[in-house]
This record gives sequence, structure tokens and C-alpha cells, in this order.
Amino acid sequence: MYHFVKFYKFDYLKMKNIFRSSVLFFIYALFSSHEFWLQPEKFIYKRGEIINIRFLVGENFSGDNWTGNIDRVKSLCFYFGNVSDKNLGKSISKAEGDSIQLAMADEGTAMVTFESINSFIELDAAKFNAYLREDGLTEALEYRIQNKDSSKAGKEFYQRSVKTIIQVGDKTDHTYKQKTGLPIDIIPDDHPYNVAKDDDDFKVKFFFLGEPMKKTKVKVWHKVNNKISPAEYVTDNDGEIKFFLSPTGQWMVSTVKMIHLEDDPKAEWQSYWGTLTWGYE
Repeated sequence: MYHFVKFYKFDYLKMKNIFRSSVLFFIYALFSSHEFWLQPEKFIYKRGEIINIRFLVGENFSGDNWTGNIDRVKSLCFYFGNVSDKNLGKSISKAEGDSIQLAMADEGTAMVTFESINSFIELDAAKFNAYLREDGLTEALEYRIQNKDSSKAGKEFYQRSVKTIIQVGDKTDHTYKQKTGLPIDIIPDDHPYNVAKDDDDFKVKFFFLGEPMKKTKVKVWHKVNNKISPAEYVTDNDGEIKFFLSPTGQWMVSTVKMIHLEDDPKAEWQSYWGTLTWGYE
């Protein structure tokens, strides 16, 4: 029988935000390969060890603690075997920069997911077009060109759908494959902690509202000893990518989906940003 110690303690790590001195630069960087992800202190644990998971924002798999609080959380969930806790977010306070701490009494694979509330941003035309190009959002860019909107400011709602997979002890299970209900759900086809050697055919599938994300740009980062190796892929007709996976260091994959809003009085676009992290240290 699976069970976990429901011990959640939220500490208040104040974000050292290197972009505070330039708000405009921060906004541009946010939408220029700027990622948001769940970062455990490590990814592999022994039973009963404290698991600390931070919320990070940054570029190229290097980031700082977020400045969010309970007001930024739509859902924060914990999955372990046949057990799930979908009320994890209720423990977060209004203090900025909380991180999660929990402990697990059993061995197995665990997953934590986070979905943010919708937020609004407006960028001038040049910056908005540049970020669409950078993130491979060609449909949105072509729409703006065809409708002569390229010179208009970009008004957008954005939302984060992120998750991390951790391993406790040697026992593995299928928790990593559970569908989470996140708008963007990134699911490995194989267990990331059952990779006995380098896998040159590791598969990851991407879903948007339950449907495969076809022909979508995806980014993959591998970090070993603070050396970061990025790569880009495009999903196939099944919403899947394949890449070489070495069971070393830390891994992150990400993607973004942009849809046009027809009748919203405030914004013309809605974006969904998804990331998945796991690792071997």
C-alpha cells in the first residue's frame, strides 16, 4: 500500500532578481526563452528524506527563485502511486518565494505538478514579434502578418503548466505516466529512472488539452556540473520527440502553445507554457 508523510513546510526564499533594475528588459526576457520550472534540491532520495522543491524562473536552465505566492497558484498537486493530493496549494501563504518541503515514507516514483493562474502582459509590436519568432510560434506570427497586425502591440494572457518527476529508493512505478489535467501535459513514454544506460531513442509526448501537440517546437536542456547543453526539436504527428538521454545530471523539456482570442476585450492571445524536469543527482 502506498502512503506518504504529509509534511509540507513552506519556507520563504526571497528571490534575488537580477532583472529588477530594468523592468522592460525583464518583460522582454520573460518571453524570450524565459522558462519557469520546478527544481528539487535533488531528484533521487531515500525514504524519509526531506524533499525541497523550488519554483524557478530564468533562462537556459539557470534561474532564480520566483516571487509568487498563493495568489499565483491555480493548482499544486502531488502524485505517488495510486495516491494523489490535489490540495497542496492551500498550504502556500501570501509570502513571496515559497518553496515546498515534503517527506515520503515509501519507495517509488513521485510527481509534483503546478498550474498558475492566468496573467496578462502587453508588449510593443517589435518585442512581441521577436518573441513569437524565438519560440517558434509561427501560426501566431503568420496570423498577425495576414491580418496586418504586425505593427500592433501584443496583448496576451499567459499561463504556466509545469511538473517534476522524482524518485524515492529503488522501486519504480507508473506515476510518471499519469495524465494530470494540466493544459500542457508533458509525459515521458519510458520511465526516466529506469534508464540503465544511454538511451538514444528516449521518447517524450506533448499534449494540449488532451490532444497531441503536432509539429510543435520543443526545447530540451541537459545540465551536468553546471554545463548546460540545449537542443531544439519539432514534434511529429503524434506529438512526440525522440532524443539521446544520458542518465546523468539534470534534464528539462519545454514547449509553448499560443491561441488567438476572438472576443476578449483585454487580450488577443492566450499562451500556455509547459515544462517537465527530472534528473539523476
